[in-house]
Order: sequence, then C-alpha cells, then structure tokens
Amino acid sequence: MPLRPLVPMLLLSHEMILFGIGGLILIAAWLPLLIRRLPLSLPIVFIVLGLLLSLTPWLRSDQAALTHNTTLEHLNEGIVLIALMGAGLRLDRPFGWRRWRSTWRLLLIVMPLTMITVFGAAHWGIGLSVAAALLLASALAPTDPVLAADVQTGPPRAGEDGETRFGLTSEAGLNDGLAFPFILLALALQSGATDWLHWSVFELIGELALGILIGWILGAAAGYLIFRLTAAKLSDTGDGLVAIGVTFMAYALSVLLHGNGFIAVFIAALTIRSTCPDDDFHTAMSDFSGQIERVLMTLVMLLFGWAVGRGLLSSLNWRGAALAFAIVFVVRPLASRVAFGWSDTKKLSRRLMGFFGIRGIGTLFYLQYAFNRAHFPERAEIWSIAGAVILLSIVVHGATATPLMAKADKRRGLRASRQEHTQNS
Repeated sequence: MPLRPLVPMLLLSHEMILFGIGGLILIAAWLPLLIRRLPLSLPIVFIVLGLLLSLTPWLRSDQAALTHNTTLEHLNEGIVLIALMGAGLRLDRPFGWRRWRSTWRLLLIVMPLTMITVFGAAHWGIGLSVAAALLLASALAPTDPVLAADVQTGPPRAGEDGETRFGLTSEAGLNDGLAFPFILLALALQSGATDWLHWSVFELIGELALGILIGWILGAAAGYLIFRLTAAKLSDTGDGLVAIGVTFMAYALSVLLHGNGFIAVFIAALTIRSTCPDDDFHTAMSDFSGQIERVLMTLVMLLFGWAVGRGLLSSLNWRGAALAFAIVFVVRPLASRVAFGWSDTKKLSRRLMGFFGIRGIGTLFYLQYAFNRAHFPERAEIWSIAGAVILLSIVVHGATATPLMAKADKRRGLRASRQEHTQNS
C-alpha cells in the first residue's frame, strides 16, 4: 500500500494545526516544571495525549501509514542526531579508557549480551526468521539518547554527576552507532545478498573508523571556529543554533563518505566539548539542542501514543509480551550484573545502569529505516514487540527515574560530604 502524506490524514484546518503545534510547544516548555517532583515524565504525558487523540476523528489513518512513513523516519533520525550532540556536549569528564570504564562495560558486554539474548528468544522462542530476529535485537539493544534525559548528566560545567548518570549518557551517545551496522546486516540477510567479509570490513569496522575520523576532524574544526578564531569566533554570537549546524554537517558528510554518521556526530560533540571546556557557550549550545530535541520528541510521542491506540500492539501474543517484559526487567539487568561483576563500581550505580536501559525513538527510527527498504513478512509482529518494549520502558522508567535518581544523587552527595570532612579533619 503506498504511503500517504500526513497532511491529508488530518481532518483539521491549517489554523487548527498551527494552534495544536503551538500548544504542544507550550506544554513541552511548561510541563517539566509542573511534574518535576512527580513520578511522571514528559513522554508519558504525551503518550496519554496520543491515546486520547486516537479516540477522535481528527487523525484518520491506519497506524501503519505512520510507522512506515519516510517523513517520520527522517524526523526520528533528526531527533536522535540532535540528542547525540546534546549528550556529547553535556559530558564534563574527559575521554579516556580508564575514566570511561563503565561506558566500555555497557557497550562491549551489556549491549552484545542483550542482542544475543533477544535474537535467540525471537528466533527460537517466537519463531522469527534470522533476519527479522536480528533486526528486532539490533533495534532494541541500544539505550535511547532522547528519552533518557532524567537519568543523564546535567548541563555542561555543572560538575561531576556521578557514575550512573555519566555511564548512561556516554553509553547512549555511542550505542546507536554501534547498533546500526547490525541493522544493515539484517537488511542484507533479508535480501539474500549477504557478504560477510564486506559487512565486517566495510560496514562494521570501516564505517566506524571513518565516522570517528570525520567526527574528530569536523569537531576540531568547529571547535576552532567557535572558540579560537581570533577575528570573529562563533561563540561571540551567543547563538546555540551552532550545535545543530555541526550536527547535521557531521552526519551528512560521514554518510556521504560511507562512514557511521551517528558515531561522527557524538565524536564531533566530544571534540567540541574538549575545546575551551570552561567557556559558557557550551551551555548555550547544549540548552538549544535540548529545547529542539524536547519539542520534536513530544510530537513523536504523541504520534506513538496515537499509533498504540490505533492498533500498533494488535499482533502481540503472549510470547511477544513475555519477551518485551524480559527485555525491560530481566535481560539488561542480568547482562549488567555480568558486566560489572568484577568492577569496583558502587552497587547502587551498577543496579541503576542495569535497570535504566530506556528504549524509545532510536528503536522507532531503526525499524522505520529497515521497513522502508525491505519487506519483512513478520513486520506487524516486530512492531508489536518493539512497541510494547518502548511503551513499557517509557512508563516504568519514566515513573521511577525521579525517585531513584534522587536517591542516587543524595547518596553521592553524602559520600562527597564525608570525604570533604575527612580531608579537613
């Protein structure tokens, strides 16, 4: 069935559409202030609004027209890219193998174990084909950089936020780029044209290396123009829009040269952050990226809630529901326990990093990307499982992020106070 544009599906006038968009922006700006002490999150609220929207005649279409729409694919792609830039700009801790040891455990142990477990359960437990199971596992393996704001680090120059927030932020910045080659592998398997040597050398290792190189070069150039150009440095403008420009340039250049665009954006952000790290303009860029990300996220969550109300989960059976439950509550926590079993990371930090494996807009993008390029007979079943995971993750993690992270922050503050008291004694 050909995909129809979004506008004809809306039974609203142009003025009413503008009114609704304006209302979304105001709610996105105002609501975090109202719910900051409540076990709620902005995505939960907009999913509920989307569910209510599905009961009205205002958006008339089958949900498949949205879940497989190329416009929304690019929208989700853009949100993820902006979130990656924001995550890199918020990290005050300099890059280093030892300083980032929690990140490497999450990326090199937790993520592969999660992928292998989900692939095995989807293929042998549910009966999905190898390509479909790999697609599902790859799409659900990475944590989401967009919906994890409540558990990530604060603004630039805000000081050390603790191992939990740092680990989750740095992981979210890198794992989208690491998952994408496996999405490409699933597409190749589905088409029957798999060249394992080409995939491993070019699409996995080669594209990752090229993405790192392009991100570093462009980030260094941008850092010079922003902070060190004597005549007219960009930081003098005070315009955080600069971050969005670098984001899209890094991604586009990397993709054009067959590099990994997600990795390029995050590495560019880290490189910029390491340039004049005490400059206030880092905060301006981070704040602007966060505002754009939040507004676009509310739109996607509204549409996701609408799709759930229109039958996105209709193909979910008990096996798929059990897998969705296991991914959120069992698979990542156990994989995290394995990864941190021999580390000196605080027990609470290990548990929180294992629990907050938030899934969201990145998964939506991966599935839209795949389904817009290949036909998977199990498409409805994959969407139902992934949709259930996203919905469960947003509700559970959104409701628990505020109290659990407040507990972690309080403990970290008490430890810091005791250490300061000991040093002064």
